[in-house]
Amino acid sequence: MLENKEKVVSVYAEANPNPESMKLVMNVQLLPEGQSVDYPTLESAMESPLAQELFNFDYVSRVFIANNFVTITKASELEWTKLIPELRTFLKSYIEAGGPVFNEGFVAKKQAATTEGDVTATAEDAEISKKVIDLLENYVRPAVEQDGGNITFKSYKDGVVTVHLQGSCSGCPSATVTLKAGIENLLKRMVPEVTEVVADGVTI
Repeated sequence: MLENKEKVVSVYAEANPNPESMKLVMNVQLLPEGQSVDYPTLESAMESPLAQELFNFDYVSRVFIANNFVTITKASELEWTKLIPELRTFLKSYIEAGGPVFNEGFVAKKQAATTEGDVTATAEDAEISKKVIDLLENYVRPAVEQDGGNITFKSYKDGVVTVHLQGSCSGCPSATVTLKAGIENLLKRMVPEVTEVVADGVTI
């Protein structure tokens, strides 16, 4: 687990294109740069005591944790203006008290895991995959993280790039437009072999 040595934790909220999600930014490091985890259910969050605590709020339906922020997706009709003060107070108190973000050993295990996506069948596909991964890492992911989400490369085959969306991008009404108008166009322009982009197997 990363140790947060800050004595005073600040938490501020940032809106993003998904009206059901809110990005809560802190002045502490929760995960190494470039890493993230996405928990769509309480059951999926067993390795994160922080995420489990957040799911105790009955309006929380999804928790996404990245370098220095947590993105909360809500399930209720309550307005964010009523929820943000409660969430900010909880996160500030929890981190300042030294509450664990992840179980012991989880971060080290995640750092050791490969993130290169699916193994491709041919040398040509492998080279194209490398180009796509570089573009996603250097141009797309930073912008997506600004909006409280994440995008990861899953596979490339026969001109089709498959990506995985996390955090505020999951279920966002504008995510498909962003992917089609922005990411797909970028990849087609920079990597001519790419013909389309799909998210988790669904054409966008």
